[in-house]
Amino acid sequence: MVNWRFGIIGCGSVADFHIEAIRQIEEASLVVVSSRAEAKAQAVAEREGCTWTTDYREILTRSDVDIVCVTTSSGSHAAIGLEVVNAGKHLIIEKPISMNVNDAERLVQAAKANNVTLSVISQRRFEAQNQAIKRVLDEGDLGKLLLVEVSLPFHRSQSYYDSAKWRGTIAEDGGALMNQGIHCLDLLLWFAGDVHTVFGKVATQTHEMEAEDLGLAILQFKNGAFGTIMASTSIAPGFAATINLYGEKGSIKLEGSTIVHWTVPGRSEPTWAEAGAYGGITDPRSIVSDFHQSQLLDVMAAIEAGDEPLVTGESGLRAVQLVEQIYKSAAEGLQLTI
Repeated sequence: MVNWRFGIIGCGSVADFHIEAIRQIEEASLVVVSSRAEAKAQAVAEREGCTWTTDYREILTRSDVDIVCVTTSSGSHAAIGLEVVNAGKHLIIEKPISMNVNDAERLVQAAKANNVTLSVISQRRFEAQNQAIKRVLDEGDLGKLLLVEVSLPFHRSQSYYDSAKWRGTIAEDGGALMNQGIHCLDLLLWFAGDVHTVFGKVATQTHEMEAEDLGLAILQFKNGAFGTIMASTSIAPGFAATINLYGEKGSIKLEGSTIVHWTVPGRSEPTWAEAGAYGGITDPRSIVSDFHQSQLLDVMAAIEAGDEPLVTGESGLRAVQLVEQIYKSAAEGLQLTI
């Protein structure tokens, strides 16, 4: 594997997961970081032994940068990402890919037009239990899929939303579905496939913010299965997300990163030396960088092989499309066909 040279745009807390992941990959090096805050960019660069800039566009002109990670606030992802791919750089962009479908589509199309790889951070796909569940579903061992339930009963304080003007806004941050729930929605779509119909409800119940702190949806997938979604940042004290999958032959129940029930005919429950780490219930920084590392390695290997990564730009687009349709359904009070 060749040495891949990275640049990072955005030096907030999310960037730390990318930096740690790059640090742990032998075939990767961090060349440059960017932040609008000069002191922050300089501090990160001195710590990591790389260069820094307050103008992210300088990164796009550098011949010694192959892959750019965009770790800025959510509302800026699409616009900055578009500049990255138009500069001919491979792009790894934090979730969500954008705040709306139109911007996501433009970014996906631009990446293809410039023949660069685009991947959206959905690191939970790389967790061992989710890989095992995906294999079971792909091989048909649960039989016909009947129902998938997603529940994300998280908690965020008002001070979390007050910590920055963009937090909790629809244009720049999104609510419980677009921000906290997007990882579970990615897994839902990865496990169950494309959605056919959606009926959604959203509300802002316990916070002073523009976006929702509670989102609900009833889905039917194109394969005939049903699905339910609950995502909230109002549930005190906060609990791990759960995903329950029910098929005609058996069931799998997942709590956080732990399989709590496994009935799959002919397949014993998978075991690991250590239970997977799970965080983010009350503090978005309380996760590990291991699976960011796995995703970066997957992207690097895909570029070398000329293949698509496990998580593509289209994957990120589908998740945003689902959230947008839930919002639209809630606003119109109607079931929508996607």
